[in-house]
Amino acid sequence: MLPEGSRIGVIEDDPVMGASLLQRLQLEGCAVDWWTSGREAIASLQRRQHDLVICDIRLPDIAGETLFRDVVREENAPPFLFITAYGEIDQAVSLMQAGAGDYLTKPFAMDDFLDRVRTLLVRQDAIEAEGTTLGASDAMREVERLLRRVAGLDSALLLSGETGAGKEVCARFVHCISPAASEPFTAVNCAAIPGELLESELFGHEKGAFSGAHARHLGYAERAGDGVLFLDEIGDLPPPLQGKLLRLLQDRSFYRVGGERPVPFDARLICASNRDLESEVRRGAFREDLFFRIAVIPVTVPPLRDRPTDIIALLNRFTDELANVMERGVTGVSALAEEAALAHDWPGNVRELRNRVERAVALASGARLMPGDLFPELNLGNAGQAAEIETLAQVRDAAERRQIQRALRLTEGQVMKAAELLGVSRTTLWEKMRRLKIAEGE
Repeated sequence: MLPEGSRIGVIEDDPVMGASLLQRLQLEGCAVDWWTSGREAIASLQRRQHDLVICDIRLPDIAGETLFRDVVREENAPPFLFITAYGEIDQAVSLMQAGAGDYLTKPFAMDDFLDRVRTLLVRQDAIEAEGTTLGASDAMREVERLLRRVAGLDSALLLSGETGAGKEVCARFVHCISPAASEPFTAVNCAAIPGELLESELFGHEKGAFSGAHARHLGYAERAGDGVLFLDEIGDLPPPLQGKLLRLLQDRSFYRVGGERPVPFDARLICASNRDLESEVRRGAFREDLFFRIAVIPVTVPPLRDRPTDIIALLNRFTDELANVMERGVTGVSALAEEAALAHDWPGNVRELRNRVERAVALASGARLMPGDLFPELNLGNAGQAAEIETLAQVRDAAERRQIQRALRLTEGQVMKAAELLGVSRTTLWEKMRRLKIAEGE
């Protein structure tokens, strides 16, 4: 049986096929909505949440791909199982790379169909149980939404972004929610290993392959097994090894240094880079053919300075976690410290934020972190320390400012609706926005 209470949408214009799927899914205990056109399905999917959508690629009014790309823009969009003819497999694979859950080629056995449906429903249950993990900002929610959709694929994934933005966190997140979560996650920093040692570390070597090779050594690619091989700072991979990595991806095998037999490579490759690899390709520093191989699914992790919602969320989360680990009496973050954090550019991104919080929690003299705890380089002096004691008016204004800005974001800047959310009149909200210097578009 399929997971109890699952609601499934079926988009199929063939009356025989549609009726057959409807009947079988209902026998399996699912609630089923059946639509015979794409536009009818879109309208219904916007009104009611579904756990899975089964969709024919060819529909009478719009293409299944167009429907999919329209629906997945919505928050909490369901996974898609596409039904395709043999000649549409390339399109189905493209949709998988864009985040679709799976595809099935006609004709298919009903048992195979039910297995695919069951797998997607169970995976979706696990995803929903996880909740939002990578961030509270719209930008990171979008990244997380995409990563959840591609977690079950074998395609290579390329994570781009500044140092410390959270690329490895994203890679580990994909691994944790994938079917291979119980398999190894093997991380390699290509910039941290000397070039002359990197081939041996990556691919391993046989006994006697070179001076000092006293025994067989299994490299990272082999130790990754059926899990994930994560190559961080892939842009620093020397040109000769770029060619060997390309061969690994093409043949799904490699040779240990000094070896004569190919070793199968069964892991998923996830790469990360703080460089613009397309620019590196143009200037000849990175192989174009390798770039296209590792960037099947490209994902950009935005810098922390572009995610103010995450700054506050991470600041408070790290403070709670580290205060508990260090057994310090720090109970939270002051409003002034939050304002200082929002004003900071965070060149080191999330890594810098965590390091600053760790130092602040370790050295803080009060129960709540102050600006000087997070940014001691400001050299505030005695006068500055006195200024860190917040007045009630400062605390109230900072709290009101954040709440008003949040309401305006939720209502897309509509002051009347924001006032209703906040439980005040529009006139009162206008006055507070004027006093707190909040622009209408914030």
